[in-house]
Amino acid sequence: MLPIRFVLFSCLLLPLATAFAQVPPPVQPLDPIRSQLERMETAETGIPRPLNQVSAKDLKFFYEQAGFKPVWNDGSRLSALITELELLADDGLLPDDYAVEDLLRILASPEHQAAQDPGSEPDLTQSCNDILATRAYLQALAHLRHGKLDPNGVEPYWQFDGSRASPDIGAIARLAFENLADPRTAFSQARPDLPQYAALRKAFITLRDTTTESPWPELPDGPSLRAGETDSRIPLLRQRLGLAGYGRVEVAETANAMLFDDPLLSAVTQFQHDHGLTPDGVVGRATLAALNIPVAQRVEQLKINIERTRWLMRRTYTDFVLVDVAGAQVSYHRDGETVWSARTQVGRPSRPTPLLRSEITHFTLNPTWTVPPTILRQDKLPEIRADIGYLERNRFSVLDSSGTRIPPEEVDWHNPGAITLRQDAGPGNALGQVAIRFPNPFAVYLHDTPSRGLFARDSRAFSSGCVRVEGAVSLVEQLLTDRGDVSPQQLQEMLASGRTRRVNLTRPIPILIAYWTAGITDEGRVGFRNDIYGRDRQVLAALVKPRPLRPIAATCP
Repeated sequence: MLPIRFVLFSCLLLPLATAFAQVPPPVQPLDPIRSQLERMETAETGIPRPLNQVSAKDLKFFYEQAGFKPVWNDGSRLSALITELELLADDGLLPDDYAVEDLLRILASPEHQAAQDPGSEPDLTQSCNDILATRAYLQALAHLRHGKLDPNGVEPYWQFDGSRASPDIGAIARLAFENLADPRTAFSQARPDLPQYAALRKAFITLRDTTTESPWPELPDGPSLRAGETDSRIPLLRQRLGLAGYGRVEVAETANAMLFDDPLLSAVTQFQHDHGLTPDGVVGRATLAALNIPVAQRVEQLKINIERTRWLMRRTYTDFVLVDVAGAQVSYHRDGETVWSARTQVGRPSRPTPLLRSEITHFTLNPTWTVPPTILRQDKLPEIRADIGYLERNRFSVLDSSGTRIPPEEVDWHNPGAITLRQDAGPGNALGQVAIRFPNPFAVYLHDTPSRGLFARDSRAFSSGCVRVEGAVSLVEQLLTDRGDVSPQQLQEMLASGRTRRVNLTRPIPILIAYWTAGITDEGRVGFRNDIYGRDRQVLAALVKPRPLRPIAATCP
């Protein structure tokens, strides 16, 4: 018999041995995807993220929805993603910016084939590959919805609220995850839901594909071409308009091919209308120059303006006023539909109209005009020095620094000091009957004008920065009536009084002053405009510059 002490000691050891036997195994390290994302987050800490660039935080939000598991093991899914990335060329984007070549190599690699086994666990290489595909997916969707470029770097827009209107990458990540099984749906939904975008994209694809064919003919210089005349250049004109999509303007074999006939007149007039030219049917110097712009340049213009249209989606509105500076047009949109439009006169190249987002807050009826310092110095002082009677004829008052009127004869016009010129309200006032006001640091606004004849010009860059609006009273009436502030009859009575008066909008309406050199006509066709401020080149250079995805993390192969 064993001694009692040994038995007791054995009984004490048994539970202890059992306890050691039940100790859980050591905690396993984080799965590879989560681990890589946390390394990325640490590396990005304190580094400002470029606008519209996918970060580790965005990727982590995506993978949280996937339980930090690989999502691209399925070869057909990855192949579908690559197809959509390649098709971004139809949106004027560079597929190489989204690691297409790398993803094709991953798709064909033995590691990816092995990763498709349901029982496989992702290793470091497979996890890095999966994150790369997701980054390409999210980055492509973000660029497609909001633009590849930060407009503040290439074509700055002043923002009323001071924000940079950063895209919501979280919304992009949700869209991407919800459509993992069908990336095409995600890409389709990411494209701006704007008729202008669809039309510009369609025109871009059509014209881009024609650049691989024979060059478009160039019309030689010569006298203006008019309806009813014959000219040896007429067959080339017919061919050029037909290639540009202006119908079939050939003639029957029995007709005179060199005759400028009625169908050709209709095509020329339509071309002029779409390109912001006087639609008189005469092929003069301006129309000839527009016809002879190479198709490759038109393709570039479309690519540039597709990107500008994507910038619009950084902020979307249903009701807003839109000024297209290059097109010298203004339009009012209600519930997403264009309900009013007119021609404008915008700033000359030496005094360009600034691009901005703001809110129309009020109107000035029968406004006086205080001459801005630049216009006073560069325009008015030379006029006054030549003839002091200019002031009285144009109903200008001279004010000192305290706002007190002083006789013009008391001013040394070669060294006038701190004076102000103010034009009385009424006939001939530079602002006409109404001024449309919105906060901005440039002291610009929309307004009526007595110089109505200038609206008929092909190029309407005449002002010193403000925007002159054809039918400005009609626009004010629309805005006031839609918000229930003032009836049309009340507005006309206030204007007829001749008294300067401020009228507030109870609800401000957004205004966007933007710049497009290609856009959609009222008839739904694509029209081109001159790059009056020379901005296309800078946007194009930035747009075609490759921006490949940065390495995921130092630990990735």
